Amino acid sequence: MRRQIDFLQQYNMGSKRDYLGRVTQFDKAACAERAKQWGYDYWDGDRCYGYGGYKYDGRWLALAKQIAEHYGLKSGDRLLDVGCGKGFMLYEFTRAVPGLEVAGLDVSQYALDHAKEEVKPFLVQGHARKLPFADKSFDFIYSNTTLHNLPPQDLYPAIKEIERVRRRDAWIGVESFRNEREKANLLYWQLTCEAFYWPEGWRWWFEHCGYSGDYGFIYFE
Repeated sequence: MRRQIDFLQQYNMGSKRDYLGRVTQFDKAACAERAKQWGYDYWDGDRCYGYGGYKYDGRWLALAKQIAEHYGLKSGDRLLDVGCGKGFMLYEFTRAVPGLEVAGLDVSQYALDHAKEEVKPFLVQGHARKLPFADKSFDFIYSNTTLHNLPPQDLYPAIKEIERVRRRDAWIGVESFRNEREKANLLYWQLTCEAFYWPEGWRWWFEHCGYSGDYGFIYFE
């Protein structure tokens, strides 16, 4: 039974954003084109292209502990991160639950090359639409602000793939909006988003794809 659990919104609200500046101070289209190469510019280049320097600082340990406690993760369980980036959250899960077996997949070879050394051996380059793992091979799967970057023809198989490889729990977190102001803010701020849906639209996707895990949203207030 799917449940909405917004693990990320409290962290998202802590970031200050100049929404209008994103579209008035830069060539937004050019920045988006660079961002979608998923290379240095997106991760560690200027803020106009993405993260503006994605460095490990330990901020996600509390979230990893919260999620691990919620889902009862324990030593020996297998966890998959779909869209793992540099593997910072995966590393925090290994700290939160010693003995947890982790794996991560990301489309960005740059991110994997610059990932946290402790989890590098467990990361693979690939696309969410075709996960290189056996059916029901993970006790917990999460995808943190990744799937909204996929167009419909990739979003459909990606959600079905997450359902295929999980044997217990899953959680998908995506960008969404509850009103026209949040929709405008998202449109101003985003660089890589391809799927723009109200929560009801996302719930339709999950049901349409046969996904029965949990989900959550972040909003640009």
